[in-house]
Amino acid sequence: MSKITQAFSEGPAFIPFITGGDPDLETTEKLLHALSEAGADLIEIGIPFSDPIAEGPVIEAADVRALNAGCTVDLLFDLVARARSALRVPLLFMTYYNPIFVYGADRFCARCAQCGIDGLIVPDLPFEERDELLGTCKAHGLELISMIAPTSADERLEAIARGSSGFLYCVSSLGVTGERCELGDAARGMIEKVRQVSDIPCAVGFGVSTPEQAREIATFADGVIVGSAFVRLIAQQGQTCTESVARFARELKQAVSGR
Repeated sequence: MSKITQAFSEGPAFIPFITGGDPDLETTEKLLHALSEAGADLIEIGIPFSDPIAEGPVIEAADVRALNAGCTVDLLFDLVARARSALRVPLLFMTYYNPIFVYGADRFCARCAQCGIDGLIVPDLPFEERDELLGTCKAHGLELISMIAPTSADERLEAIARGSSGFLYCVSSLGVTGERCELGDAARGMIEKVRQVSDIPCAVGFGVSTPEQAREIATFADGVIVGSAFVRLIAQQGQTCTESVARFARELKQAVSGR
């Protein structure tokens, strides 16, 4: 069992997302420790990119701040390498394919493995084209996490469920990332279809922003992903955000755990 799969073995997993380098690399490193201590079961680190097509305005603005502050892929590798030994949880990079291609896929995946990254999420790499990266990920011991969305036809959803590893990232609703007041039932329906053909864990993201929403999703999903709500808090408080982020993470962890 991989470290990522194992993170789902003791009940629904709480998965926070932060943008690497926002507001700066030092704060990002503090946040990784704070989120782990607050009960995160996995942590997603977004690699800032100039054209993040799947992101809403909150995360897009965080990417701009991080890039303007001088964040680079190499600096994020160095950050993860420093923090890894003290972190008990699996770490994922969420990135677009362009930075991987520019860096060189084999070199990128090798650096991921060397610094302690456990898996990759690449929103603009369709499942049908995953062979562009899958073999390289496997060669370096990385999980390539697949995504499904409400627009996924049943046949395609079943193929993705059968052919994926780690966990499935279930996009809760149409559109880009961002906090939403209502999430609808699309994620529940997708997970029901997945479970007819696979036992792969299913985590729901895109729009989850409150403990109440997290608690509801944890009743039918194997994991809950929260991103924009954390990124907004970081944007509001900057370098002083660590305590507030940790407090919010503990609230979400308790909701996901049913406590």
